[in-house]
Amino acid sequence: VILIIAAIAVPNFLKSRLRANETSAVASLRMINTAAVTYSITYPDMGFPAQLTTLGGANPCSVSSTQACLIDDVLAQGTKAGYSFVWTGDGLVPSVNFVVAATPQVVGGSGQRMFCTDQTAVIHYDPAGSGCTTASLVLQ
Repeated sequence: VILIIAAIAVPNFLKSRLRANETSAVASLRMINTAAVTYSITYPDMGFPAQLTTLGGANPCSVSSTQACLIDDVLAQGTKAGYSFVWTGDGLVPSVNFVVAATPQVVGGSGQRMFCTDQTAVIHYDPAGSGCTTASLVLQ
């Protein structure tokens, strides 16, 4: 009886954890988009930040153009809830474009889908967990 219950419960638990991680990744991308826009308004000479770490800052956080204190520093370091976040800027000053990709650390384990977004704030996804671009499916 215990083995039957475990055989049912464990896969359901893993699926619910995977869904929770994906939900967290999408929420994190929304937070990053909001922070990036706030940063570009606050520092118009910089535009968007050159890297994700710029949006965070260690505690206690002193606000500056290199440490904006707009997102949790854990997220700013690029990992959260089973996902890795990679920021790619355009290299311009002021910066006008960026792309952020959220990739599961273990495809099928920590998450299934890869998500990405850019300065338009539209979130896209790749169902296979790799290769998300701004031409990928739009998250509804």
